[in-house]
Amino acid sequence: MATETPAKKCLGAGCENDASSLQCPTCLKIGIKGSNFCSQDCFKKNWNEHKVLHKVAQGKTTNGILDSIRTPKVVSKPDPATGFYNPFPSFAYTGSVRPVYPLSDTRTVPKTIPHPDYAESGFPKSERFLNRNKIDILDAKGQEAMRKVCRLGREVLDVIAAEVRPGVTTDYLDEICHKASIERQCYPSPLNYNNFPKSFCTSVNEIICHGIPDQRVLLDGDIVNLDVSVYHGGYHADLNETYYVGDKAKADPDAVRVVEAARECLNEAAKLIKPGTLIREFGNVIEKHAKSKNCSVIRTYCGHGVNTYFHAPPNVPHYAKNKAVGECKPGMTFTIEPMIALGKYRDVTWPDNWTSATIDGKKTAQFEHTYLVTETGVEVLTARLENSPGGPIAMPTVENGTTNGVTNGSG
Repeated sequence: MATETPAKKCLGAGCENDASSLQCPTCLKIGIKGSNFCSQDCFKKNWNEHKVLHKVAQGKTTNGILDSIRTPKVVSKPDPATGFYNPFPSFAYTGSVRPVYPLSDTRTVPKTIPHPDYAESGFPKSERFLNRNKIDILDAKGQEAMRKVCRLGREVLDVIAAEVRPGVTTDYLDEICHKASIERQCYPSPLNYNNFPKSFCTSVNEIICHGIPDQRVLLDGDIVNLDVSVYHGGYHADLNETYYVGDKAKADPDAVRVVEAARECLNEAAKLIKPGTLIREFGNVIEKHAKSKNCSVIRTYCGHGVNTYFHAPPNVPHYAKNKAVGECKPGMTFTIEPMIALGKYRDVTWPDNWTSATIDGKKTAQFEHTYLVTETGVEVLTARLENSPGGPIAMPTVENGTTNGVTNGSG
């Protein structure tokens, strides 16, 4: 589960300055995050280009008047046959994915399983007092606890991924996640974290991250990111992968391009992990590889430290020329989780205050591991197993006008 990037570069074209707290007021009104510029002058100079984003995010009515993206005060009526409805019918969605409510009842975790401090209140109070410049170094006991919880996290993700197919709902996958977590004496970390209503995140097609599992059915041709985090023995694990839904997805060149680019971006960044590597270097490698695949890197969200805290220092931006502080040291555990898009890197948040979508509605993919820095390099704590579902595939080939997908990896 990603955290928001605390510091960004100025959005001005060609400007290399750090962004200030100055944000575009129109973006704030319509729900676009991260529209920060270094100065008023830079904002004015880039206005003509920047305001195009407002039109893309809002869409247009038939008479050319821009719609508003304010949180709607009405909801659509439930379908008489199914009882399903769209809770935000007047929201200008950027792509084809829609929320399908009602959400299922909040799933419960037995009291015999240790709960994190936010389980009841929704408020992770221990994280609020963290020194953002102090990175935890785990001792041998802590490292072993992280190995255990990350193995359990991998098991949970693999159980869910085995159920991915056309026709199942993301809420069904959430039920699988919840049961698999409890069977392993784990608390599903996202549940009630800052009031998140479900046990993990499901992000389909143009949804970047933090998608809320609901009654939407997965379709042949979708891609879906499954973001699993579990809490066990006082420590959190965090990992995610993007999966192809049906053969149609594996035969879609754009879907394969963005999914495999995201997978490769994570692999390329992981090659740098060793004592002494600067945290800011990961973003340089990730953006270089993403651009080589004609893709962009989402900037709003970043990787993070993970240990006894769900989200801890360091912040790990995925874009180039970032100003992240810190370097890798033995005993550190953190995530890298690049979100890669086919189109623009900007994002829009749905009125549920969680679901983040690409501003142009184009597909996006993400992969994440939890890493332990060792004396000689890195240990991938959430590494795939031999029988893990999914895995890389080759770009589909075109033969006699027909597109065919070719599998390279397992699953």
